[in-house]
Parts: sequence; C-alpha cells; structure tokens
Amino acid sequence: MEEIYDGGTVWRFDRDFLMSRWTCLWGRGCQGIGPEPAEELSLGCCSIGADLGDEDEARMIAALAATLEPALFERHPEAAEVGIFRDGSRTHTRVVDGACIFLNRPGFPGGAGCALHLAAIDAGESPVEWKPSVCWQLPIKVDWKSGDDETEVATVRRWTRRDWGAEGETMAWCCTEGSTAYVGDRPVIESLGAELEAVVGPAVFLELRKRIADQEENARK
Repeated sequence: MEEIYDGGTVWRFDRDFLMSRWTCLWGRGCQGIGPEPAEELSLGCCSIGADLGDEDEARMIAALAATLEPALFERHPEAAEVGIFRDGSRTHTRVVDGACIFLNRPGFPGGAGCALHLAAIDAGESPVEWKPSVCWQLPIKVDWKSGDDETEVATVRRWTRRDWGAEGETMAWCCTEGSTAYVGDRPVIESLGAELEAVVGPAVFLELRKRIADQEENARK
C-alpha cells in the first residue's frame, strides 16, 4: 500500500491495482453484470441503473439530462414523458428495457454508450463532469473509516464482486477478476488518471504520481 497524508485524511492506495493494465472492455468483450454472460447486449455495468450520491448530484444529472439532444440520447422520449429517475426519491436512474435510461444501444445513430458520456465529449468536456459519480469512478472504490487522532483513512482499491451487494452474488462475470480485462496499454494510474485525481484531489494525485514514478525509476537502476 502507498500511503499519503493530507490534512485530516490518510490516503492508502492499492499499488498493484494502480500499476495493473486493467481497462474497460465495454463493447469489446465486456460480459455485463447479469446472471449470464451477455457480451452481445453491450449493457456493461449499466443494467441496474446508477445510484446517485445525494440530492445535489440528482439535481446536476437532471439539469444535464435536460440539455441532451434527441440525436445523442436514444431514450429522450421516455425521459421527456416519465423522467430519468426510478421514483420520487431521485436516488437512482430509471431502468428502461433492462438498462439505465442513459444507455444508447448498439446501432443508435448518435452512438452507442452512455448519452451523458457522449454529450460531454461532444461539448469538449470531461465525462467525469457529466456522469453520475458511481459510473465514472468504476472500477475505483474508496473505503472510508475512522483513524487515530480524529483522522479519516481512505483506502483506494479496485471494485470487487462483493461491492455490488446482492447483485454480486449472482453476477456471471466481474471485470476486475481473472485476467481478461488486464490488457490495457497503460497502467491504471495513467489510463484512469482523471478519475483518480477527481477522487483524491490534485495535490494528492500529484504526490502519488511522483512517488510511483520515483519508485519505477529506482527499480530500473
């Protein structure tokens, strides 16, 4: 574990994960998270919709959804008619035909994949700023617990089957298990750099990058 102190927070990082070649296989081998492998459906981890962190995030996603053009949002008619949330609690996105309302299916002229992700790219912005946090963070997981002297300990690691809760028990495939998804051309600390920085903050991420770079350099000597 790599450990960095930042004020009242002790950040601990799973170095093996950060240096692994994990990469998202959506649309190119992802089996989904259902009880049976279903690569052909291209549902990825969107089949249960997205949990929203709080009312602020719900308002943000609702505001962004209202800006989506039908050309980039396959489920625009459903969103306009019944909304994007599963119910009045506004804590979860609506599931339509087996997937999150924002998931454009293969063959959609505006592009397959998350409509929010596609719209962010179309606007020249980062998908991290547009998508629900649980979506852009995957497969990054942060465990929080109380430390000594009123500090908090935040452990940054890979998402695992057990983190899906009840769904994890019936999933036929989990992308962080085995070796199938560890075929990227860059380590996670680079390929998911924007996501990691958004999670831990620029200062901690910069220190993390420096430490790992120094360690790699020393290892080559």
